[in-house]
Amino acid sequence: MSADSEITQEACIVTEIPGPKSLELHARRQAVVPRGAHSVLPVYIDRAHGSILVDVDGNQFVDMCAGIGVTTVGHTDEAVVAAAREQLGRFTHTAFGMNPYEPYVQLAEHLAKHAPGSTLEKPYKSFFMNSGAEAVENAVKISRRHTGRPGVAVLEQAYHGRTVLTSSMNYKAAPYAQGYGPRVGDIYKAPNSYPLRDGLSGEAAAARTIAYLEKVAGAEDLACLIVEPIQGEGGFIVPADGYLSALLNWCRENGIVFVADEVQAGIARSGKVFASEHFGIEPDILLTAKTIAGGLPLSGVTGRPEIMDSPVPGGLAGTFAGNPVSCAAAVAVFERIENDGLVERAQHIERVFGAALRELATKHPRIVEVRGRGAMLAIELADPDTLDPDGDLVKRVIDRATQQGVLLLSAGAYGHVIRFLPSLQLTDDLIATVVSVLDDALTAEGA
Repeated sequence: MSADSEITQEACIVTEIPGPKSLELHARRQAVVPRGAHSVLPVYIDRAHGSILVDVDGNQFVDMCAGIGVTTVGHTDEAVVAAAREQLGRFTHTAFGMNPYEPYVQLAEHLAKHAPGSTLEKPYKSFFMNSGAEAVENAVKISRRHTGRPGVAVLEQAYHGRTVLTSSMNYKAAPYAQGYGPRVGDIYKAPNSYPLRDGLSGEAAAARTIAYLEKVAGAEDLACLIVEPIQGEGGFIVPADGYLSALLNWCRENGIVFVADEVQAGIARSGKVFASEHFGIEPDILLTAKTIAGGLPLSGVTGRPEIMDSPVPGGLAGTFAGNPVSCAAAVAVFERIENDGLVERAQHIERVFGAALRELATKHPRIVEVRGRGAMLAIELADPDTLDPDGDLVKRVIDRATQQGVLLLSAGAYGHVIRFLPSLQLTDDLIATVVSVLDDALTAEGA
């Protein structure tokens, strides 16, 4: 029996949350899994389809997290499942560095077709790893190899991963880097564009970023500037108009590789195939992961051929990198994007859900901003007079929503942002459910 024949697209809570079976599993888990491998909510999932998760107790939740932006095409999407199943029946692994295969090449062709800046005459080149952090690390490697320089520039509020290098690049030390020993050097964290809180135009914010990097790092020592076009863990911060293009121009003038980390924002989530398109920029390197393979582990590094060909043969690889099953699933994701209007669906979600959130903000003054693009939206909760962030309120709202069958996720430096990362299968009826639950939770909290 297929998942979609069993799961209705609606919230339905039948036990206390967490339920008895989840609590039993959680007790087993605590005995054998370290506390560092933390889960936000001890609700154990049994199956899923579309925008709905079903836990082991039979409770149905509207999933507004999508595995932190992974199942953008929807849980157990038929095309993705069929592609993965068909590839599983052929072979599961050869190591692309030993014996290559077509799905890897097909996926690189799709990325070359869609990457901003890539052309038929000079297509961007791609290779694949397993996770977003691996993609970031390889972008740094390639940039250093291409430029012969050591420095890495990132922006405040950024998040890039949990490896030693990427955790050193993150804005927040805890829980990613604090207490784990020396952090990687030659990383420079520059002020970003945060329109709600800095009030700067894109041009002024870029001038501030550039002045900082020129003074503290020195442009001649920078291999790359890595930016999230829309910051993810930082709170879905959308930069002011002109900010990213000014940074890109500065990078080009100074021989610095401009890297767009689109691990969370890319592959149709933002209402464009790549979020960079919203800002009219053509990055030197684009990073993808999360949603690219519809729920299977995969990441991609895509960029200008003269940069991507800088490493020597064998310099870019990994045993499981670009697994054939994951690549086949990713090809199916791109075919869905190209043939089934998923970009337009993300735009529809922005129109309907974004409008509903803005209406909600008129009722609840502690929603100080609604922002985002496509199916990547957020509300920032703070004191409306001082803008002091209110992470405690976010926690309470998320807890209340969970009890009503809506799963939400926080973000922001102080956990003061609720971010919405639904699948593109989210229906207007489910949007109405989510908004109603949010309204009730905020009202109950006097917000």
